[in-house]
Amino acid sequence: MTSGASTWPVAPPLGTPRLHLLPLRLEDADEAAVAFDDPRLHEFTGGHPATASQLGSRYSRQVAGSSDDGSQGWLNWTVRERQSHAVVGTIQATLQATPTLSSSPVEAELAWVVAMPAQGRGYAREAARAVVEWLSAVGVTSYLAHIHPAHHASAAVAAALGLHPTDTVLDGEVEWRRSV
Repeated sequence: MTSGASTWPVAPPLGTPRLHLLPLRLEDADEAAVAFDDPRLHEFTGGHPATASQLGSRYSRQVAGSSDDGSQGWLNWTVRERQSHAVVGTIQATLQATPTLSSSPVEAELAWVVAMPAQGRGYAREAARAVVEWLSAVGVTSYLAHIHPAHHASAAVAAALGLHPTDTVLDGEVEWRRSV
């Protein structure tokens, strides 16, 4: 896989026994704003809950599928409970070709968020595992995540995906990595 806007994969719907992972849509912003309207979600990342309008602006950029220059591919999913269809989280993968290797393997930086009422049920792990399985099938060979050292739940998700903490710290977050 080479870099460029026309070569990045498009996020497909994915499923797990308990979850639907649906490609992000602008229409999800209103419901997501309600689901994520809790300051505790920003304990490790800073900031504050986004309004529906702010999420709509963010989502309009994310659904474009790639950076303006095509150097990154953006895959974003809204995570919904299969039974209730309620928004319980989001997961994203930012893809980047690795320019130092001739076969241009692709690296995916993963990030996830789970609404406060849905935390502690393993949804982040379940959703992230489904995304990693799909990404591996389309040629991704390396994974990374940036996790605050005190965010033990996210560290547990990363470890379950086979990522390991490195000595690299960026903006106070530890870089976790896994190469296939």
